[in-house]
Amino acid sequence: MTADGFRRLALGLPEASEASHMDHPDFRVRGKIFATLGHPAAGWGMVKLTLEQQTLFALADPDVFVPVAGGWGRRGATSVRLRAAKADTVRRALEAAWRNTAPRRLAQQLDVE
Repeated sequence: MTADGFRRLALGLPEASEASHMDHPDFRVRGKIFATLGHPAAGWGMVKLTLEQQTLFALADPDVFVPVAGGWGRRGATSVRLRAAKADTVRRALEAAWRNTAPRRLAQQLDVE
């Protein structure tokens, strides 16, 4: 997975947009961040998961998904090692993060599509 691939997947979600926060790209739905790129370094992404989702992704693919250090990680922020990631796995993580962030009615659009 490349940064451009991560970006395409994130922006393919309903009403997703790209902005910038703390000098790295982020992806938002209705103004709220659900994923970022380039943190903690180039070659990494981050998805905002629940703690349960974080545990499941990290157990299933520990070479790809790692809790962010500190308090953010204890709230579900999960780093994604892009080089080790496959597109279908990243797509599922981004969809989960997007659903966690999007308003309920908007999130239901993924179920219909």
